[in-house]
Amino acid sequence: MNLARKLKARAAEGRPVRVGLIGAGKFGSMFLSQVRTTPGMHLIGIADLSRERAVAALDATGWDTGSALARDFDEARRTGRTVVTEDAAALIAADGLEVIVDATGSPAAGLHHALSAIEHGRHVVMVTVEADVLAGPLVAERARRAGVVYAAAYGDQPALVCDMVDWAEACGFRVVAAGKGTRHLPAFHGSTPETVWDNLAIAPEMAQAGGMNPQMFNSFVDGTKSAIEMAAISNMTGLKAPRDGLLFPPCGVDDLARVLRPRADGGVLEEAGMVEVVSSLELDGRPVFRDLRWGVYVVLEADPSQRGDYARRCFKEYGMVTDPSGRYTALYRPYHLIGLELGISVAAAALRGEATGSAIGFYSDVAATAKRDLPAGTVLDGEGGYTVYGRIMRAEDSLALGALPIGLAHHVTLRNPVKAGAAVCWADVEIADGEAVRLRREMERMFRPQGERLSA
Repeated sequence: MNLARKLKARAAEGRPVRVGLIGAGKFGSMFLSQVRTTPGMHLIGIADLSRERAVAALDATGWDTGSALARDFDEARRTGRTVVTEDAAALIAADGLEVIVDATGSPAAGLHHALSAIEHGRHVVMVTVEADVLAGPLVAERARRAGVVYAAAYGDQPALVCDMVDWAEACGFRVVAAGKGTRHLPAFHGSTPETVWDNLAIAPEMAQAGGMNPQMFNSFVDGTKSAIEMAAISNMTGLKAPRDGLLFPPCGVDDLARVLRPRADGGVLEEAGMVEVVSSLELDGRPVFRDLRWGVYVVLEADPSQRGDYARRCFKEYGMVTDPSGRYTALYRPYHLIGLELGISVAAAALRGEATGSAIGFYSDVAATAKRDLPAGTVLDGEGGYTVYGRIMRAEDSLALGALPIGLAHHVTLRNPVKAGAAVCWADVEIADGEAVRLRREMERMFRPQGERLSA
């Protein structure tokens, strides 16, 4: 990498990369803590629905808000200071802005901001993975046509996994599996905001004192967030989703190559070339030895022909942990630093014109799936709520079924009952028209095989 050198050169030239941040939550705050100390990068503005929250985020991450804030974008460009605003549109339109980061967490808002930024000729770093899975392939294509970058956020698992997949393929290896670790048990699919702290083994009073949002945290517990992240990786790499949803096999780092290989070779995968999440808990709740709860991995394969014997010998000679055949091995990263690493995406977009992961097609989707029997008239409460969780599906299966994406399963009413474990379909809900709905339907038309019609 030479991004640091390029950033220092921009600093020396007096023309830093100007970046705008939308959303002052946890991910955005982690970026704020690092952009302040990154040479050659200027945070020209931060937009949040609450100006007070944005200023508090700056204070909490080491900024001297008494001297660092500018009254307008002209002053910000002249002085290197930062504008705090509640007007995201004004930030996107600010003269001199090169990269916009969406860290809102809202799929609808994320898509709106991304398309507006693309129209203004800005590069986009999309932290809101939910937006990327809802209509990212469409947005990525619009960005390509406009000559700008639309990128996943480095530091979050999808972009880190894409980087590992890219490395493996550039080295001439076949990628057998890629994904992340998490804490999961099969019963967690039914988790609700009432049970989330028990499932996470966190005292409710501690969660309340820490300001933890139970519905947001529950999306990590019930499997929705894992499904969303794996679908994003699939759409950015072409790796396939498991047809029956993620398996979450218990697996430590020393067993990745043994567990995550095709069933025909003794593993759990339907076939080679899959996304999958490994659990840090055994099925009886005991902790997995040397788990990968916070990390990411890639399983790769030496050339399966006799001509691959040399690479297999090299795996052994250099201490790689392999499956019993010596044919499969794995690399992993035990941690990810979320927003602390986001500057890599900003710099790569502005200085190289490269994305740290971007959709290349619509290969996987995340369907809203009933947590319990849902009668007609039920109002769905979306990701991490009481009614539905997100289950990964192959895109062709989702389109054939007419599945409702989890990103649109918020505040919509069922007009048909849905059994526990079944996918909610477009035909099952009353849903208002809106920009996010229109974008999603446009993407479905774009990727649907000719001759097939959209469901109602």
